[in-house]
Amino acid sequence: MAVAPANLTAIALCLLIAASSSSSAAAYTNYTVGSDSGWSFNETTNATSANYSAWAASRAFNLGDYLLFNTNTNLTVIQTYNLTTYQACNIDDASGNDTFQYGGGSDQFGEALTVAVPLTLEGPNYFFSDADDGVQCQKGMRFEIDVKHGSGLPPSLNQPPPPPYAEPPGPDAATTPPATVVNAPGNGGSGGGVNVREAVWGVSLLLATLFF
Repeated sequence: MAVAPANLTAIALCLLIAASSSSSAAAYTNYTVGSDSGWSFNETTNATSANYSAWAASRAFNLGDYLLFNTNTNLTVIQTYNLTTYQACNIDDASGNDTFQYGGGSDQFGEALTVAVPLTLEGPNYFFSDADDGVQCQKGMRFEIDVKHGSGLPPSLNQPPPPPYAEPPGPDAATTPPATVVNAPGNGGSGGGVNVREAVWGVSLLLATLFF
């Protein structure tokens, strides 16, 4: 399993602030998953705190929107573009290119946190919790959405992918002109949207001071 981790970063917070303060910010929406119920599972009743599929079905999602998961460290937030991973309710066979695990970076059990996930790729996006070996997911801790283009990604999320790694030149390379690598800029709904996650994954506890 090679699932990309999502850690809290000050860079991600700055990007979200910039997007929120821009003149086009009105075109984007922050959705609190499950509304007042949050992203929660009741261990006593063995049931979710909300019908997440129904919640998602009643809303329209576009590139540049954020999903805010009000949750705690007992649960996980998994985002995947892989239907097989979603249906399996686990990330055992997931790829780091299509599945991402979000967390708050805390090792305290039951600690409250807010996880913010930007929507950067058009089409089907799947979310679930794989806690309790997938039992929570099987009991309803999952939902899928269809992300539309809308106004496209805001500049803060629409960044070109990083250049590929190149080996340092050897001693015989002095007379050889360096190769030029041209990277196509990311565009809303294509591969560029995924690469930007390296800068914006896991805006969680820091966002609580902005929205709550």
